[in-house]
Amino acid sequence: MTLATTADIVGGAVTRGAGVPAFNVITIEQAEAVVLGVADAAVPALIQVSQNALTFRHGMAPLLAACRELAREAAVEIAVHVDHLDDPDLTRAVLERAEELGVGSVMFDKAAAPHAENAALTARIAQDAHGRGRWIEGELGEVGGKGGAHAPGVRTDVAEAQQFVGETGVDLLAVAVGSSHAMTERTAVLDLDLIARLSAAVPVPLVLHGSSGVPDAALADAVAAGIRKVNVGTALGIVGTAALRRELAERPDVVDPRSYLRGVRAAIRDEVARLAAVVGG
Repeated sequence: MTLATTADIVGGAVTRGAGVPAFNVITIEQAEAVVLGVADAAVPALIQVSQNALTFRHGMAPLLAACRELAREAAVEIAVHVDHLDDPDLTRAVLERAEELGVGSVMFDKAAAPHAENAALTARIAQDAHGRGRWIEGELGEVGGKGGAHAPGVRTDVAEAQQFVGETGVDLLAVAVGSSHAMTERTAVLDLDLIARLSAAVPVPLVLHGSSGVPDAALADAVAAGIRKVNVGTALGIVGTAALRRELAERPDVVDPRSYLRGVRAAIRDEVARLAAVVGG
């Protein structure tokens, strides 16, 4: 398969009434596991690199280029997305190199700012992204777990969501419907009625963040209610770290990283395949 665009993958999911799994990666091994896992499930997907992951690396190009090349060789359609950018200058730098690095979309996240500032900045970034043929995801208020407005119990307002999309021209909207970032237990309770009302009222696909904390059945229900992009990150870290601990405990004298990273990659691959089938199967 060739490297796909976010527009093609998410647009296809909208047509089918399906979900698109979107997996955040930090290492090449995680990226390989994502590509292999979604191929196992035969589900198109997004591979995502966050601003935090980019700044962890030495430069944006190496990891994004690796994701691009893995996507080009994948057995299913995969698009590359840069997630949770809150620095306008870095966002513009990513967009300037989007074609070179295979980036199909970005998320500009100024949700911690006052509404007017968030909308104005997001609108400017959206104009730049669209001028380069890329999609942009925005966020109205913060998703819980990052210290913002969408703490547990807080929900996206339907009218405000409509207004924000109209003001900014975003192609995707992240919504607060009961999930939180960085959850290590799958105990989140989603407001499915709110998802359905948002889906009916907002003219762009909806994105669920914090999906690692959502049980499988609720993820499937969220897609049925109207969620079209499902972000997963922490879950990969949970299974990968557990596998690494097992590998090193079983072979405490090992020093070759390949010998233990194979098991880590395999564990993440299995989790990706399972979640991809739940979301997009």
